[in-house]
Amino acid sequence: MYTISKEFYFSASHQLHGLIKDHPCGRIHGHNYTLKVFLKGNLNPEGFVQDYSDLKPISDWIDQTLDHRHLNEVFNFQTSVENISKYVYDLFKPQFPLLFAVEMSETPKTNCRYEE
Repeated sequence: MYTISKEFYFSASHQLHGLIKDHPCGRIHGHNYTLKVFLKGNLNPEGFVQDYSDLKPISDWIDQTLDHRHLNEVFNFQTSVENISKYVYDLFKPQFPLLFAVEMSETPKTNCRYEE
């Protein structure tokens, strides 16, 4: 059994609601996000778990939907990395059955990993 991963990058702004007064994340702010997908499986006849070029729909979706956007206008939920990680997993799991985790970070020091 093999595990492969691919990273995608985008920049976006967001604002978290319901936080204590003066919490810095309660203000509109931006991040340079990293979104990483993990696929697990055996090798196919070509010698891959999944050809990385097959993941282009994820890259296209990120570029068209998330990059340089205000995430509160994209999603109708609290735009935490926890919620977005699960959303991305649920969105792409039907197309990529070997997908087993999505990891997302706002900064180099923080991240969330969602696994079903």
